[in-house]
Amino acid sequence: MAYPIALRWLRRIIVLVLCAAVALVVFALFRPAPQDLPWTPLRLDQPPGLFTGRKIVALGRDPAACRALLETAGLKFTAVPPRGPDQCRAPDSVRAAPRQDMLTLSPVVTTACPITVGLLAWQANVVQPAAQRLFGTTVTRIEHFGSYSCRRMYGRQEGSWSEHSTGNAIDVSAFVLTDGRRIAVLRDWSRDDGRGRFLHAVRDGGCTLFATVLSPDYNAAHRDHLHLDQANRGDTGWRACR
Repeated sequence: MAYPIALRWLRRIIVLVLCAAVALVVFALFRPAPQDLPWTPLRLDQPPGLFTGRKIVALGRDPAACRALLETAGLKFTAVPPRGPDQCRAPDSVRAAPRQDMLTLSPVVTTACPITVGLLAWQANVVQPAAQRLFGTTVTRIEHFGSYSCRRMYGRQEGSWSEHSTGNAIDVSAFVLTDGRRIAVLRDWSRDDGRGRFLHAVRDGGCTLFATVLSPDYNAAHRDHLHLDQANRGDTGWRACR
């Protein structure tokens, strides 16, 4: 009786070994890029991958690592001390220095560190390539309505607090090209031309880098801007792109 049992176990072990070998071969042949793996460190000199957005969100739990990443990227910025009361406490804000080509925000603004990381990656990997592809030029200024605002969602008296309440969001309103053309969300979102395609492209591309991207397609409250935030909904939490 012992012999058949041992034989069955031997067969199972052989099958497991063969499966493991096949898995290793497949991994070697179709080796994913580092940014497509959840356990590799985040780098801003690599194109966005499957886990880039989640890695940026995770920086909210490690302000020192977030600031170190900005320094490695070459961004000039100032770390802002924690500010705000209770639900509006902003613990890890940074303020990028003005007139830096790698982050062309206007006006200068203080945001949560993961938002700044997302904006850096967004401008380099999404915004500027879309401008080059559709207009043959670059974006020299990204205009916005602000970041920090101590309020609940949609300014209601009750309900969930907005990511703006901790500076973990920014509302982008327009893009100004090097040749002076200004592409505004309010005016150009619905246009069936390069301007409209550009705005949709930067919205779609932002969904790989931000936990939440809300556009005029979502509701009337976002008719004039793209809302970008890094809401932490857990390592496997849902992400919004609308």
